[in-house]
Amino acid sequence: MSDVPLEAAVPASDATLVDALIENARVAMGEFVHADQARVDEAVTALAWSVYKPEHAAELAEMAVADTGIGNVHDKIIKNQRKTFGTLRDLSRVKTVGVIEEQPELGLVKYAKPVGVVAAVTPSTNPAATPVNKAMMAIKGRNAVVIAPSPAGLRTTTRVVELMRAALREIGAPADLVQVLSGPVTKSLTNALMQAADLVVVTGSQNNVRSAYRSGKPAIGVGAGNVPVIIDSSADLPAAAEKICASKTFDNATSCSSENSLVLLDDVYEQAIAALEEAGGYLASVEQKTDIQNVLWVDGHLNRKVIAKDAPVFARAAGLPESAAAKKFFMVEENGVGPQYPFSDEKLSLVLTVYRVADFAAAVAKVAEILDFKGRGHSCGIHTANMDHARQLAEQLDVVRVLVNQAHTFGNGGGFDTGLNFTLSMGCGTWQGNSISENLNYRHFINITHLATTIAEDKPSEEALFGEHWQRYGK
Repeated sequence: MSDVPLEAAVPASDATLVDALIENARVAMGEFVHADQARVDEAVTALAWSVYKPEHAAELAEMAVADTGIGNVHDKIIKNQRKTFGTLRDLSRVKTVGVIEEQPELGLVKYAKPVGVVAAVTPSTNPAATPVNKAMMAIKGRNAVVIAPSPAGLRTTTRVVELMRAALREIGAPADLVQVLSGPVTKSLTNALMQAADLVVVTGSQNNVRSAYRSGKPAIGVGAGNVPVIIDSSADLPAAAEKICASKTFDNATSCSSENSLVLLDDVYEQAIAALEEAGGYLASVEQKTDIQNVLWVDGHLNRKVIAKDAPVFARAAGLPESAAAKKFFMVEENGVGPQYPFSDEKLSLVLTVYRVADFAAAVAKVAEILDFKGRGHSCGIHTANMDHARQLAEQLDVVRVLVNQAHTFGNGGGFDTGLNFTLSMGCGTWQGNSISENLNYRHFINITHLATTIAEDKPSEEALFGEHWQRYGK
């Protein structure tokens, strides 16, 4: 009997289509497996340039907004270029071919090997940037990749793959190192790909993440964001407000790293709100909060007609005044957290929830409460001049990333002034049922062979290991 769960069973026609793609990928890998590091890096650079090239970045941004109806062209151009450029920077600095590390003191030499054919599931929020990001990482490990786009992003992702394949041909590398599912993209077709590949990497729908883990293949899934950020009493309020505005409004809040809630300490609450308003925020009244809720959620689900839309579009849909439509983002005050308080959830829109708390201890408790409801493991942030507060968050909260005095969207998935590597896939650890607790990176796309030779014996005495225990509890 098959080990594949019944819910993951796929039609024979889908399996046949996927088998052909997998066979093409294996043939391409066979041609590429002996590439040296310079040749691999040449291929990765070609992929990067195929999307970074200004006219391509613009074409893909326009196509993505037209197809998915979310985000905005200006910021998607920046995202296509910035993420690709940053990822190329990271990948250009590491070895993935042959000997990648030597530890003579341990008698170890490490050799990198491919993981195989990668199934890369990508979201509608980033139908151009995410495919090239994953393809670059996969090819860096001398793997082949087959991309499963979201149905809404199919046309954009197909075009990205066309550009990447042309770039590979131009340098004489096998084009089938990068392939894409043809439309219509269905759940069964994506499941067939997951079951046939050697490694599954999923960004986007949590349903797809769970399907990946059920596929029977090694899988890397990432979690949902719902980022809460504290502004404490020591923060530079104007600077914090400007960073929050820039981050929240980028690509109309499509990023999983976009701030969703602000937790403001009571003694700076009014000043912080004033700084946020000065930066471009609109504070909704109690009545307007109800109007925003009614348009943002329909039958308990986010309304695709208003999420990730420009501020004037959202404001008019919610019946807000023209003074609100002229602003950059919208704030609603909230007290509670949980299913009965939808503003405590991820919103994928230019709506920012604001909590007022008595002190820093209450702020930490509120952030923990928000994350326990949605987004546990992902990220949080703080604007502060007190690094003890930042360290307290890192020590106490179940998150992979804590950002200090940063625009979350520009730092969480990699930045030029942060040590986090560039990615569009954020691991959230076992806190959110993920297999990684870091940003997706090249290390997840290589196997490592360890050559072990003998070293001087490293065997401590029994006394060294058990002595303290014996003294306390006897032998």
